[in-house]
Amino acid sequence: MNVRPLHDRVIIERIEETEQKVGGIIIPDTAKEKPQQGKVIAVGKGRVEKDGKVVPLDVKAGDTVLFGKYAGQEIKIEGRELLIVREEEILGVIE
Repeated sequence: MNVRPLHDRVIIERIEETEQKVGGIIIPDTAKEKPQQGKVIAVGKGRVEKDGKVVPLDVKAGDTVLFGKYAGQEIKIEGRELLIVREEEILGVIE
């Protein structure tokens, strides 16, 4: 299934961090924080201004981005956990 976000929304797949060991103790998945970095899967056409002009997004599919801990809306498509966020919720692009 192909999904294209509308307007200034972006679909992101979280990049899982490697398993952390603290003092030889393995932290279970339920106690881990969700990663705040991900790969852009799809982007919308852009933000529509009041005068009708469309402003293209700064991010593109394939970019690795940073986003806030509570940003966006989680969705599940074909067994993949994805995140839909507005472009303004993206904090930066990792180059």
